[in-house]
Amino acid sequence: MDTKSIVYIALFAALTAALGLMPPISFAGLGLPPITAQSLGVMLAGAVAGPRRGGLAMLLFIVLVAAGLPLLAGGRGGIGVFLGASGGFLLAWPLCAALIGVLVQARPDASFVTLALAIGLGGLVLMYACGIPWMAFVGKLGLSKSLAIMVAYVPGDLVKVVLATLIVRGLRRAYPTL
Repeated sequence: MDTKSIVYIALFAALTAALGLMPPISFAGLGLPPITAQSLGVMLAGAVAGPRRGGLAMLLFIVLVAAGLPLLAGGRGGIGVFLGASGGFLLAWPLCAALIGVLVQARPDASFVTLALAIGLGGLVLMYACGIPWMAFVGKLGLSKSLAIMVAYVPGDLVKVVLATLIVRGLRRAYPTL
């Protein structure tokens, strides 16, 4: 593995950890759950670093969390977080970043909408497809109740897709060879 790849992997693992330090954005008055920024790191890792580097960055992050480092939003860490209701979402992060990377690399000249769809497919659809069944099983909630719970998170996750898309497009304009 070359130095540039190691830097990208470490950078996006660190960025994802740093996004976990941001306090959740609360929408209590609207009846929506608080939104954390950490999954934005997954989206950016795949879209900027590519499928291999982005996936490995998220794998590194997951390994560090499993080792007990409190890198998740709210200072959580340790193997126990993967055994909880949100474990499926977290374990999907390397796959999500890799899928986003594949989709984004396939269309380097993608329009805003196409880029947002690529990031949304990996950052939302795949993550939810892995996380919701896990939540249903581990939380003993059933699939329909787990899906109903997650519907409340969709608006915030869509905001993160738009932010990731704007950031990636800005980076591409500033650094065309990135």
